[in-house]
Amino acid sequence: MITTACGSQGPKPPDSSAASEHRGRAGEADGVVPDGVTVFDDEFPAVANLDPGLLKALRRAATDAEDDGVTFFVNSGWRSPEYQNRLRREAVSKYGSEDEAARWVATPATSPHVSGNAVDIGRSDATAWLSEHGAQYGLCQIYRNEPWHYELRTRAIDRGCPRMYADPTQDPRTRR
Repeated sequence: MITTACGSQGPKPPDSSAASEHRGRAGEADGVVPDGVTVFDDEFPAVANLDPGLLKALRRAATDAEDDGVTFFVNSGWRSPEYQNRLRREAVSKYGSEDEAARWVATPATSPHVSGNAVDIGRSDATAWLSEHGAQYGLCQIYRNEPWHYELRTRAIDRGCPRMYADPTQDPRTRR
């Protein structure tokens, strides 16, 4: 989850191209995502290993978004524990401490990416579309500092998305 913050203070987060630093060969088993992968590209483990409910909601939303000329590209989806650990180590090196790295990258034991329960959607038109329409599909932005990070919250369909955490350090799931 090394990604750009929205209006946060402190060390400058990586720019929106940061995800491409970690991209590799198509179909790498650790969850690395090459450019141009959409929520319909099952040949990539980052997509194929997402929670089935999350993937179904993403595909329904993406199909409807296409009517508005918007495509849902996947910058990151499911990740292996090894890949998540590598991202965490890189964040510690970049930000200089475990505490600051935790604002951007969860541990393998706590990351919803490792369990297949989170997806990072690329391009601002797609995140803007999800910001406006995502709750209708149960797709919610979880962290204010990560406008591309979405998770499935089925109650959102009737009740709207829950209040966002400032960043992953405020999420009780990441405090193990």
